[in-house]
Order: sequence, then structure tokens, then C-alpha cells
Amino acid sequence: MKTETRLVTAALPYINNVPHLGHIVGSHLPADIFARFCRTKGYDTLFIGGTDEHGSTSEIAASEVGADFETFGVKLHEEHKKIYDWFNISYDVFSRTPSKTHISTTQDFFKKINTNGFITSGKMKVFYSPKEDRYLPDRYIRGTCPRCGYEDATGDQCENCTAVLDPTQLINPRSSISGEKIEIREREHLFLRLDKLSPQLESWIKSQTTWRPQVTSLALSWIKEGLKERCITRDLKHGVPVPLPGFEDKVFYVWFDAPIGYLSFTKEAAPKRWQKFWQDDSSKIYHFLGKDNIPFHTIFWPGMLLAHGNINLPHQVIGLQYLNYEGGKFSKSQKRGVFCEKLPETGLDSDVMRAYLTFLIPETADSEFRWDDFQRRVNTEIIGNLGNFVNRTLHLVKQKNNQIVSKPKETELEQIDREILVSVETKVKKATELLEQAKLREAFSEILSLSADGNKYLSDTKPWSSEDSVRTNTVLYHGAAICRSLAILISPYLPTTSKRIWNQLALSGKADAAGNWDSAAELDLQENHRIGEPEVLFGRLTSEEVKRIKNTTSQTTEIKELFNK
Repeated sequence: MKTETRLVTAALPYINNVPHLGHIVGSHLPADIFARFCRTKGYDTLFIGGTDEHGSTSEIAASEVGADFETFGVKLHEEHKKIYDWFNISYDVFSRTPSKTHISTTQDFFKKINTNGFITSGKMKVFYSPKEDRYLPDRYIRGTCPRCGYEDATGDQCENCTAVLDPTQLINPRSSISGEKIEIREREHLFLRLDKLSPQLESWIKSQTTWRPQVTSLALSWIKEGLKERCITRDLKHGVPVPLPGFEDKVFYVWFDAPIGYLSFTKEAAPKRWQKFWQDDSSKIYHFLGKDNIPFHTIFWPGMLLAHGNINLPHQVIGLQYLNYEGGKFSKSQKRGVFCEKLPETGLDSDVMRAYLTFLIPETADSEFRWDDFQRRVNTEIIGNLGNFVNRTLHLVKQKNNQIVSKPKETELEQIDREILVSVETKVKKATELLEQAKLREAFSEILSLSADGNKYLSDTKPWSSEDSVRTNTVLYHGAAICRSLAILISPYLPTTSKRIWNQLALSGKADAAGNWDSAAELDLQENHRIGEPEVLFGRLTSEEVKRIKNTTSQTTEIKELFNK
């Protein structure tokens, strides 16, 4: 049977800053959970990402710290990678947009859509700053959004209402560098003919039956408003050079070259079979991103793909909402938030943070990080439920059965045993269905409810007080087998904890081995299976410890500090 191929991507982070928890929960962690599930399910899976290093925001950030552009990019890529590694984000490749492969791929991509007749040239009104004596790209410009009145919108998008803007639409435009007024001049630029692609895009969007309503409605609102030609070049020093006579002094606009990174990074990860992920009929592409990126991944990027031809369009665009912090937004200047570069200093188990963030994945609405909620949910749902079940089960196997469990005969099963077998099968099926839809929070709740069922099963059967060795073995066998199932099921969410449970069970292979997922529905251990030594999975979080973690992670690192080390 042919194995389904899946390409999973997380939104490419800008390198103008170090990520906070909102960035992790808004794309990297959900994409990682889904990719890990796909691998364990047995799909041919590739999970790619990388830093988006071109554009005006990066140029501004580099100039502010006094670093040359390349040095700045290398350092920030390194800092981002450290954070994703701490969170156990399992990228198959985490690359950079200045790579040679990306530059050549972007230029070849442009040449193809130009040949296909979807590129035109024309005059564009651009902003020039007399104060800086330079042309200012969109991100160098700030002003009032004409749609919602937000006074600090950038020249390409309003972060408040997500409207994609032309800088000339801004009210009272100013330079984001000096704050001085700027003037409009005309320059020759290249444009993508999105207007020609509108009918195809509309038909494709309407055919998507698995997209979330907010993603589809936002995409169709852009179609209804009417697509226009979109400028794809800029007057910047750094970026992918435009391979067209007369435009040698320009680079591609960051929104044009960045999504092509999905393609170029796939080439880096799988140079001999990248076409399988982008051109094979059995391949599905999943994009995980924040809601501000929905228009780019449902309109502009698919439009580029249609203009190119012979490349798969996204199967799923998982547009996530925002994570807020303690009743407001994350704020570096106010030290409001959890700033990820400080997490390694806390000694916190990364699985603990992954678990709490999973509860908060903003799949359909904005969510909120609260420290009291963090302590409560970790102590009750992760430690008190999952950790407690595994720990008490394996200690009972050690104390009552000399660390050995044997598969009971059918005649030895009671009604409560048959019910737990059905529960496992039902919950694994339900969790699988939810994960296939990328409903990660619901699937996690379903998995944890299996752990709760296991705790109830132990409480109802009371193997610790039983004098019947056959009955005790039956219950403990089922308990240990449920621990095995849970090790598999939590592997996408809590990869380190999954390995620890697997090791304590003394099982061969790996919990997250390719194709191992479906076996979680079966309570099946080898005859006379001997477990290893039980160990506590997590220690309870005290109020003092939470306070210490909060204080440590609120101390932000200024980018300048990274270059003074």
C-alpha cells in the first residue's frame, strides 16, 4: 500500500527579535505536535522551517545593534534554533532564507511565473525619506490604518486588524527610523498579476472542505473585495536579487521570497526526493501559522503556486489565533510575558511547558497564559492525572507482582476489564480522528481522559488490597498496557516523558516509531513481561517555584546584548 506523504511547515519567523511564548504556541509547537503524530502514524513526513531574514525589519534591527547584515542573521538564527531545540521542536531542517539553495530556487520560481505571463512592470508610488536619504520599504513606514484607525500600522499590514495594506493608504505616514515625515516618489517595479488568478483562487478556496471557518471566510473576503496586482520588488540592499534586465538594483519583496522557503528548505532536507512532497498526488501540505499570516497563505502564496504551475497547493492552512498574557498582550518593554531565551535557566522540564501550552493552543479564539492556571493545570492534569496513573501502576506491578505481568486469559476477565479495553480502543480512535483534523487540544484532552479512566480503573479494582494473585495480575497487566498506550499517544505532545514511560516499562524499540500509533489501541504486552524500575515522572510545582520561574522568564534579553557576549 502506498504511504501518504505529508509536508508540515511552521511560519518562518522574522529574525528582528527573539521569540516569546506567543510565537511558539502560534506555529512551532502545533506544527511539531502534528508532524510527530504523522511520523508515528506511519506517514512519509517532512517537517521544515527556517528563519526569514530578508526585508526591512531585519535591516533595521541589524543597523540598530551596529552589526553587519550577515553577522546579524547568523547570530539570530542561532538564537532561534537554541529556543526551538529547548522546546524539542523536531524540525527535519531549520534553514535560512539567505542560503544559496533558497536564492536560486526563488529566482527560478520567478522566471517560471514570468514566462507564464503573470508578471508585469509598472510605476509604483514609494516613500522617500529626506532625513535618511533613502527609499523606505513598507516596513520602514508607520502610520494610521485607514480601516481600523490603529495608529501604528506598518506599510504592508495592520497588526491590529490584519488588513494587508499598500503604504500609500496609510494616514499621516512617517519614517519608523527617524519618525520624520516622508515624501512620495515614483519608481519602476514588478508586480504579480493576482487579478488574473482570482477566479482560480476563488474556486480552489471554495473547494476546501477541511479548512476552519475563520480561515475560509477571511480568504473569501479578500476575493470578494477584489484582488489587484501585487508588487513583488523593493529598493533594498539585502534580499534575493531580481534576475531581470533593468531591475538589477532591486530585490524581491520579503512576502514573495519567504514562502518559497518552504520549497527551498524541502530541497535542502530531501534533495533527491523533494518533488515527492510538492508534486506527488498523494502528498499533502500543512501550513501552521498565526492569523495575521492567513491572507498570505490562502491568497498570495497559492496565487504564486498557481502562476508557477505543476506544484501542489496547500491541503490545510491552520490559521491560529493569538496568545495573550495575564489579561493583556506580551510586552518586552514592560517585561510582560514569558521570554523563551530565559527558559533554560529555570531548570523547568520542557515537556511541562509543552503540556501547558497545548492546553492554550489558540485554535479558534485567542487564549491566555496565566501563571496560576499554569500551576493548577500542570499539578492536576499532568502530574495528578497522567503522572499519578503511570507511577502508581508501575509501583504496584513492582510491589505486588515482582515487576512481572502476564496476559490474562479471556475467562479471567470481568466486566470492568472489558470496559477498559473498549475505552482504550474508543479513545485512541477519537484522538486519531481529532489529530487528523489538527484539532490538537481536543485530541490531548481525549488522551488525558484515557489516563483518568486508568486511574478510575485502579481505584475501582483496588489491586493493592487484593489477595487474589490472578485477579491482581489481570488488573496490573491492563494498567501497564495502558501505560504503554499512553506512552505512544503522548509522544507528539510530551516526547521526553513518552521515552521515560517507555523505558520504565522496559519495552524494546521506541514509543514514537513509525507506524506504531495504531498499536496504542491494543492492550498487548509480551507474555511474562518484566518492567523496569518505576520513577516519578514529574515533581509538583510549588508556588515558590512558579514565582521563581515567572521572575526569571520575564527578564528579556535585548538584541544588543547578544552581540556584546
